[in-house]
Amino acid sequence: MSKERQLTMIQYPKCGTCRTALKSLQSKGNDVQSRHIVEDTPTAEELKIIVANSGLELKKFFNTSGDVYRELGLKDKLAAMSEDEKYALLASNGMLIKRPIVTDGKKVTVGYKEDQYEEAWNNGKG
Repeated sequence: MSKERQLTMIQYPKCGTCRTALKSLQSKGNDVQSRHIVEDTPTAEELKIIVANSGLELKKFFNTSGDVYRELGLKDKLAAMSEDEKYALLASNGMLIKRPIVTDGKKVTVGYKEDQYEEAWNNGKG
């Protein structure tokens, strides 16, 4: 008797980690709506809600290992940027956003760690 809940995964389909995370969620009976992080990049306003619901710092949402992050030299620039500038930057290019982001509208996880998913999404709590 699994509790159905609608999850949204903001992800990049070619990302192996995203595919693994999606399989994990689906294998536990979660109903997952997939959203392409580049074709349908979250707006700055959406990101503000996601970050607030995650309880994490905004910097945790930057894909620091991505090519775009490195090409733009953001490691050295982020500290000098305002929060609004950071949100605008993330909303301008989905490849800058750490993925996958999973949310049920209240709770949010960023990235994929199996134990984190077990805790957040797969044990029927929430």
